[in-house]
Amino acid sequence: MTAMPVAQSSLGGRDLLSAADLSASEVQRLFDRATHLKAEFRATRRHADPLLAGRTIAMLFQRPSLRTRVTFEAGMAQLGGHAIYLTHETVLGARESVRDVARNLDRFVDAIVARTGPHQVVVELAAQAAVPVVNGLTLREHPCQALADLFTLRERFGRLAGLVLAFVGDGNNVYHSLALLGATLGVDVRLAHPEGYGPDRRIVERARELAETTGAALVFGHDPAEIVRGAHVVYTDAWTSMGQEAEAEERRDAFAPYQVDARLLETAGPEAMVMHCLPAHRGEEITSDVMDGPMSLILEQSENRLHVQKALLVELLADEAARAEPPASAGGRPEASTTPV
Repeated sequence: MTAMPVAQSSLGGRDLLSAADLSASEVQRLFDRATHLKAEFRATRRHADPLLAGRTIAMLFQRPSLRTRVTFEAGMAQLGGHAIYLTHETVLGARESVRDVARNLDRFVDAIVARTGPHQVVVELAAQAAVPVVNGLTLREHPCQALADLFTLRERFGRLAGLVLAFVGDGNNVYHSLALLGATLGVDVRLAHPEGYGPDRRIVERARELAETTGAALVFGHDPAEIVRGAHVVYTDAWTSMGQEAEAEERRDAFAPYQVDARLLETAGPEAMVMHCLPAHRGEEITSDVMDGPMSLILEQSENRLHVQKALLVELLADEAARAEPPASAGGRPEASTTPV
């Protein structure tokens, strides 16, 4: 690969609770390493250097998972480390307090990945544990998903600054992280949502603060056709997330006009791509012909969870010498920023 200058900021020992925890230069560094790890893994299904040999992470999951669990577990194994999966039986705050769980795991493992409901759980884990804590999903945010998504867009378009991402559906945790990370990297993030299903105002305020540095725009509306017109990518998510099952029928009625189908994609433009964080409810928020069609990036963004999270784990856990110089990417890169996030 062609050598390029890389950002010199290290994430060693840090927590990742929010997409706003990373500066643009830190994301650039992370994406450069992910590019190298992906190329190496695709070539040989192996890594020449087991960067996380002897390292262990605890995966504290209170919610079901396919992609988050498998990508973190497989990623640790591929890098020579080990992941311990703790099921919902380890109920934080019921069987044992969050404080006690954090303080015990801190003595056993090198990092904690938590997938839970209330965002405060990962905040308290991070406050009580000295090892890095990674947000694997909360009701407020899904930063690992947003990182994989924007890495996928950088691969596809060779750049991030100036792209337009149109999110159609609920102003949920995935949207929150996309808005924050997009604002950090100069991506315009639009949202088309029904009345009453908008995003958290505090998240929007923070994203607008970040956008002041990069020139990114946040746009909101209730008309999907208007929001997607001219977008580089149309993004959607399930209308009913985990924990909202009691609202499923009401949500189906509210979101019915927000389905991503061939007509809406045509409105976006002939080159518009499609993304979905999965799991998908085919025939509800997205049609099968669009999901499986030639403009879909859905499997690419799913695969990139593995490569980006491996890069994240290396940056958080590898010895300083190993993570000091991530191999440079030959592809497009997000605009660097020295502004703290």
